[in-house]
Amino acid sequence: MTHQMNLNDLPFEMIRSGKKTIELRLNDEKRRAIKVGDHILFNDCLEVEVVALHAYPDFEALYAALPILSLGYTPEEEATASPDDMLAYYTREQITRYGALGIEVRVVSQ
Repeated sequence: MTHQMNLNDLPFEMIRSGKKTIELRLNDEKRRAIKVGDHILFNDCLEVEVVALHAYPDFEALYAALPILSLGYTPEEEATASPDDMLAYYTREQITRYGALGIEVRVVSQ
């Protein structure tokens, strides 16, 4: 199955280049439909395969368990990376309701 998702420019480029291998999302109904082996088409042009799914109750647990550089941070940002960065995208209520999901991907075609 192929899923459609959008990304801002910087995370898009980081996934395209292979620097970011885990996309972070709420673990909502739409994301719960994703399975290992599925494909995601980002911004209608970057196709990736889902190689692993990492579900956690919140982004704090996700950030503690997964490699920060794989989440889209640079080495210069590693020391200041924070689960609170996800509040730019989701409310605390949404995170509490759905939990956090790390979608580990590999680029298939660009």
